[in-house]
Amino acid sequence: MKKGLRSVRFSRLALAGIILMALSFSACKKSLDVNNNTPAAALMAFNLAPDKAAVGIAIGGNNLTNIPLGYTSYTGAYLNIYPGTREVASYDYNSNDSAFAIVTQNFELNKYYSVFTLGANGTYRNVVVNDGLESLSDSSGKAFVRYINAIPDSTNPVVTITANGTDLTNNSTSFATVSGFTGIAPGDITIKVANGTNISANRTITLEKGKVYTVLVVGIPGNADPAKLVQIKYITNGTID
Repeated sequence: MKKGLRSVRFSRLALAGIILMALSFSACKKSLDVNNNTPAAALMAFNLAPDKAAVGIAIGGNNLTNIPLGYTSYTGAYLNIYPGTREVASYDYNSNDSAFAIVTQNFELNKYYSVFTLGANGTYRNVVVNDGLESLSDSSGKAFVRYINAIPDSTNPVVTITANGTDLTNNSTSFATVSGFTGIAPGDITIKVANGTNISANRTITLEKGKVYTVLVVGIPGNADPAKLVQIKYITNGTID
């Protein structure tokens, strides 16, 4: 598969050094400004497949990055891609085998997208979502949060987001579900995921005004590797300017 580094358009930060960032901490600040003079869409990619240690992401046959994504790693920023209908393929980077997950998506000019590589044990999929960041406004004084259930499990655990003792979200959530962004007042929120049996995790994070967050509910229930157990991570997509 052809490998070629695409340039960064939507981030003011260099990609090198942050692409393999562990998601226990939020990402560095990034602007969500769109350069309308450049005909491109923007894509952020995640590897949330627990048994895939090094994933390459190819767009229309060309690599999105020249560095593989480890488990729970992401591209660190939105990267520019050509608009139009494109094939998004995930493959084992080190072996350069054929893609194990492929999806086709129409990428619109100056829109923001995320692709999540999900699954385990030989069954995988790529989920692409239009993030709709261009419709978010910092004038609301809020932060914006969404979540993805990346636990490859047949149960539908309940994902709860609580602030000041009030449940903002309390939904039974199937595997591969990506919620929309919700405006939440800055401050501490607690995220919980549970199914009453073998899934139970929680985490408290602090939201900042104008920032956009994606909460990653990941892992395999009962896995022997602690790094692959069910846990809650998050990243900062950027800051609304």
